[in-house]
Parts: sequence; C-alpha cells; structure tokens
Amino acid sequence: MNRISVVVPSYNHAGYIEACLDSIYFQDYEEMEIIIVDDCSTDGSAEVIEQWLAGVERDTASYVADHDETAGRLIRAEHRRYEKNRAITFLRNERNLGSTATYNRGFRAATGEYCAFVASDDLCHPQLFSTLARPLDRGEADFAYADMFVVDDALRILREFKLPDYDFETCFCRWYLCGVATLYRRELHERFGYYDETCKADDHELHLRFAMNGARFAHVPKTLYSVRSHQGREVGLHAPDRFDALLEASKALTLKARQWLEAQRG
Repeated sequence: MNRISVVVPSYNHAGYIEACLDSIYFQDYEEMEIIIVDDCSTDGSAEVIEQWLAGVERDTASYVADHDETAGRLIRAEHRRYEKNRAITFLRNERNLGSTATYNRGFRAATGEYCAFVASDDLCHPQLFSTLARPLDRGEADFAYADMFVVDDALRILREFKLPDYDFETCFCRWYLCGVATLYRRELHERFGYYDETCKADDHELHLRFAMNGARFAHVPKTLYSVRSHQGREVGLHAPDRFDALLEASKALTLKARQWLEAQRG
C-alpha cells in the first residue's frame, strides 16, 4: 500500500482544527502520515494541537459490550480512542511565513508516494483518500479530485459542489474547477516544483503547472469532503482584499491556460 502524506497548514483555527485532524486520523486508508505545520497562530491553535497529540496517546472510550443477567448490570468495554497506526509530525514555524510557504514546508517533509493538503477548518469524509487513491494505484492518473459539500459552522450543508469530469479546457480555461478534495503523486513536486510563494492563487497555479506539463487528472464523482463557508468570518485568506487579489490571480491563470491551449492546437 502506498503511503499518503497529508499536510495540514494551521493558522488561527483553534476552534476547528481538532475536528479536522480527527477526520484525517479516522480515514479508512491505513498507510498515512499527518504533517501539521502551525504558522505562529495567535489564538492558541498550537496548544490545541499539542492537546490533540497528547490525546492520541492517552484518550480512551467505552461502549456497552455485554449484559450480565445474573448480576443485573451492563458491562462496558474500554478501548483506546485512537487505535490506528499513524505517523504524525508537528512542525511550528519560528516566524509567520504565510500560508504558501507553510504548505511548502509540510510537503518538503512528506515521505509518502501520494500527498494532499487539507485546510485546518475543513473535514474529510472517511473514504476520501481510499477512494482517491484508486485511480492512482491503477496507473490511470497522477492527480485525482472529488466533489464536496460547502458547510457552515453548524455543519449544515449549504451546497453540494459537483465538479466536472476532467478535460483541460473545462477545468482550467473556463475557471479552476478541480476543487480542494485532491490527492496526487508526490513525484509531481520533484518534477515540477512546489507552490509558488509569489502567487495569490497558489493551488490553482500549481495544478495548472502540473497539467501543462502532462500530469494526468481524474475526477472521482463522489462527495468526499466538506469545506467551510467563510461567510460572516472573512478573515485571513478570505479577508475581502486578499480574496479579491486571489480572484485576480485566478483570472490571470485562466487566461494563461487559454493561451497555452491555443498554442497547443496550433
């Protein structure tokens, strides 16, 4: 089984990151490593992560396992809450590097054949990585992506985002339509580089670079991820000025993709 490295960049998501990490830890894919990189959070996120890591080692849970009719009592079975064999690395930036450099630090520490990043306020559905790994395992693709829910803080589903099946024109020339529920071969970084730390739309730029260099993409038409809506808490990357800059960067990348495709067609 190929190892999957999941990078979790952390910045001021203290109220969300434990649920995010649980959603990765309890994936049904066995061979995984989790790499958490905190970018000098100011809201106690690093301390929350430390508590979560301690809980992985010590937390227990129990359930009713039997009924002792003679004694007239229920018997509970206790077990470790975190029973899976996960490699977990926690890195803390010495100074605030920004989100893109934080991604890159995590991916440079990754050891798996496949890799992904998960935003620290999002949630992975339990079969996310086992499902996305299949087209990579079969040699059908280098990069797989799935559909997603958009949810609010109460986890109400605001939208089910069904992405298109892959072709370059649809997914890069109209807009960036590969989403955030992704898994790809780590060797793509070795061949084509890491996230561009000067680009506001960093994942859009990286995945476009992969595509223009011949990486094979595959859409898995299953809803396997929940991304948080930022309506009402437009901070960080989703602050209005930064989000507007991201959209402008994505517009430029869309034009770049159109020009590239036109040149390929001669």
